[in-house]
Amino acid sequence: MIQAVFRKEFGAQVSARDLFDWHQRPGAFERLVAPWEDVRVSGLPRALHNGLRLNISVPLGPVRLSWCSVISDVNPEAGFKDVQGGGPFAFWEHRHLISEGTQGALLEDSIQYRLPFGFLGQALAGGMVRRRLQQMFAYRHQVTEQDLRLHAAHQEKKRMDVLITGASGMVGRSLEALLTTGGHRVRRLVRGAPRGPLEFAWNARTGAIDPQAVEGSDAVIHLAGESIASGRWTRARKGRVLDSRVLGTRHIANAIRDARNKPRTFLCASAIGIYGAQSVGLKDEAGEQGDDFLARVCKQWEREALMLAEARVVRLRFGVILSSAGGALKQMLPPFRMGLGGPLGNGQQWMSWIALDDAVAAIYHALMTESVEGAVNVVTPNPVSNREFTKVLGKVLGRPTVLPLPAPAVRLLLGEMGEALLLGGQQVEPRALRESGFLFTYPELEGALRHQLGRPAS
Repeated sequence: MIQAVFRKEFGAQVSARDLFDWHQRPGAFERLVAPWEDVRVSGLPRALHNGLRLNISVPLGPVRLSWCSVISDVNPEAGFKDVQGGGPFAFWEHRHLISEGTQGALLEDSIQYRLPFGFLGQALAGGMVRRRLQQMFAYRHQVTEQDLRLHAAHQEKKRMDVLITGASGMVGRSLEALLTTGGHRVRRLVRGAPRGPLEFAWNARTGAIDPQAVEGSDAVIHLAGESIASGRWTRARKGRVLDSRVLGTRHIANAIRDARNKPRTFLCASAIGIYGAQSVGLKDEAGEQGDDFLARVCKQWEREALMLAEARVVRLRFGVILSSAGGALKQMLPPFRMGLGGPLGNGQQWMSWIALDDAVAAIYHALMTESVEGAVNVVTPNPVSNREFTKVLGKVLGRPTVLPLPAPAVRLLLGEMGEALLLGGQQVEPRALRESGFLFTYPELEGALRHQLGRPAS
């Protein structure tokens, strides 16, 4: 019977109790799941407790395996343990050991496990399992450390009730998890039937909003909107893209205006498309704006937010958000992994990007920093050309990138949407974030991609 041991530790400049509290809050599991793993869990708890059973679905090639994790030995001074109650391993025991060090808290992840089928299982899968554990816990410790650092920077400020639209999207899920690990309470506006006391119904088209959602919230973060990249831009789709943003923002602003106990802060999503698909030169928040379809959508979108005089309004102009769990990067990965990636058109168009973790950290920074107001470019300080992006992604994946997609083919396949999103671009700088003291964890493209893909530099 072969029993393997895996250990990895890191230190954080917070107290052991702060480190435990981060782990025991409801957003911790979402924050710790590596984006390339596609792990799913049903019925996440509000807090850790002895006897808690987590039912988890994990991928193994083309199939998914069920894993039941049982929590025990919960101790705010020492950590907790999870044991496999049923799943793919012959044995699994993971101790999350938390202690007070000389310069802050220490976390040691100590895992004992046995693979099924004894020596055969170890021979066939032992190396792969260990590599996956190394990747997974490098990611988990990085995220834990950056979250603790962000929360510590705002520890003297009050914990908030925050209402989010678009909480089921890629950014919304990550943001909600980040907020809850910091001790904030998140309410969600949902289009379907509410499934719990912190969900409230709304209709972005008609404006019907449960007034209790807004009443008493400290802040509203509006992220909802029709996807701009899910198909060709027909007249009907362009109408839905515009209406979902303009009408949705108008209705949210009206609900804030009508509340007796009004939220003090309104953060509204926008996009760097406001500068135009063919913009020239480096643009900060005061840069000249464009006049193509997306630029007009963004201007009308932001105009609705600016009509709200009753709150501090921040217009978050997002660039391309990089996550292997969704968005543009996820769509790129299959052809690049097969060695079929290459520049789009001439590859000279600019790509202003930001890693998902930095994007949600920037939203949190804007929420907690009273001096941040107006337009905010949510991008890194280091935009790249499409050709450079292609080269770096190929390097991280270890694949060639020599098959370009000519501009005429992009136009034929995707029409106006391909022209705007793939052949156009903007060179944008985050002046407002930088001047307000925000620190990027992933300012360089290669580091951001390695973090998102679980491929640390050798």
